[in-house]
Amino acid sequence: MDLDSETIWEDGVFIRIESVDTSLALASSLARAREYAMLTQKQLSEKTGIYQSDISKLERGNANPSILTLKRLADAMDMTLKIEFVPKK
Repeated sequence: MDLDSETIWEDGVFIRIESVDTSLALASSLARAREYAMLTQKQLSEKTGIYQSDISKLERGNANPSILTLKRLADAMDMTLKIEFVPKK
């Protein structure tokens, strides 16, 4: 996943690549992972001990989670947290 850009398609036709805020990309990734794990925010809250309101903030890109918090979330969703540095193109 390229956190710095997003490919824009309209009616199946490539339009352009736009820059995406990293925190919004993380927020979207967290929400998709939670949905993939078939958990509600409340269920994820109960599994992690993180307030549901804080999970909501994370999923809206309104919070800056620590790596430890991301690890707790990943573990609760039975997923592996992967953070990597990729050379810019």
